[in-house]
Amino acid sequence: MLLFEERVKQFEYKLNETDEAVVEYVREHKVAVVKKSIQALATELFTVPNTITRVSKKLGYDGYSQLKNSLKVELDEAESERKTGLALHIAKTFDLLDDAKVELVTKKLCEARRVLCYGVGDTAPFCEMFASNLKKVGLDARFHMHRHEMIAEIEAMKKTDILFILSFSGETSQILEIASLAKQKGLPLISLTHFSQNALQRVADVNLYCYAPEMRLNGYNVTDRTTAMVVLRTVSESCWTYTGYVYKYT
Repeated sequence: MLLFEERVKQFEYKLNETDEAVVEYVREHKVAVVKKSIQALATELFTVPNTITRVSKKLGYDGYSQLKNSLKVELDEAESERKTGLALHIAKTFDLLDDAKVELVTKKLCEARRVLCYGVGDTAPFCEMFASNLKKVGLDARFHMHRHEMIAEIEAMKKTDILFILSFSGETSQILEIASLAKQKGLPLISLTHFSQNALQRVADVNLYCYAPEMRLNGYNVTDRTTAMVVLRTVSESCWTYTGYVYKYT
């Protein structure tokens, strides 16, 4: 389950100034809000109950009652202490998969002249697999591992093409260099990163998120990569459906 602050970050693109005022009040008065009726909260904010309901739904809740119940859970015990590891990461990633954003990404990928996928290090195989998934339904999707090949591809790309970049941290210098070159050419950029504020998501046109906090074991990076697969598979299946292909289990 996404926490209140995580929902605000996930759906901030939907919020207007009035919505943000409601969010800020809830953020600063969580204890009071869980005890207030929707009418009482609306009065406190000099607005109407419909406004509170609308904001609740924009944040992914069924309504104000669910928002209150979720806040109570957050206040009663920290979610990170109740559930840890792989199960938590996958559950949070599915919560982060906003249907409207997946549909937007699908449309952009399927209608692009060419899709260029890029990742370095441990993320490179995921990008190669994603490009392969798109190719299976006739899309011109490409993957390059080497910097000079990427630079050459970007120089040849047009504004009808799309660059898809996967980076868990969103801060890798080689990734940011390629993103910068793409933006200089005015190319659309879709990013997939861990759910955090990072340099890559700030320059991307559309941000997808997985939940993959950095983990260290005996000095080694053992960050969970499973969640990136969840997002890539979801978008792949959405693209397969969008292009009219039917996949089946055998």
